[in-house]
Amino acid sequence: MDAIWLDGAEWLAILRIGLGLWWLESWRHKDRKGWLERGTGIAWAADVASGHRWKAVRTGFAAVVEPRPRVMAHLVVHAELALGLGLVAGLLTPVALACGLLLNVLYFTLMIHDWAEQGQNAMMALISAVALFAMSWQSWSVDSALGLFR
Repeated sequence: MDAIWLDGAEWLAILRIGLGLWWLESWRHKDRKGWLERGTGIAWAADVASGHRWKAVRTGFAAVVEPRPRVMAHLVVHAELALGLGLVAGLLTPVALACGLLLNVLYFTLMIHDWAEQGQNAMMALISAVALFAMSWQSWSVDSALGLFR
């Protein structure tokens, strides 16, 4: 692969790190007190899910998320932090990329009506897929330093 300035693996590492910074920004700007103490995030998502055009989303949300709002709030908030840290450091990178891809697909599906959010989720999912299948942990990562995921 020809590339300018850096080699292909290093450009993929930059893409991975940028995605990690995006997850960290999602975590940083989240009202964690609202999400974790007052349940605002899950309440908002429940409202979105209740009016969703797809029955599978409504019933899935009611079965999986609504019975355990506190656990789900912690899962979302801490997943965004873990994804960001894992991708920036390149630690357990394929796991982080696959989990991030899944989370973006879930966000995308839940917020199918909200066009403002769709671009972000689609681009983050695309970056996750490219970084995963191109093995972006080959350069500038803890995984590479430890010889993981060769």
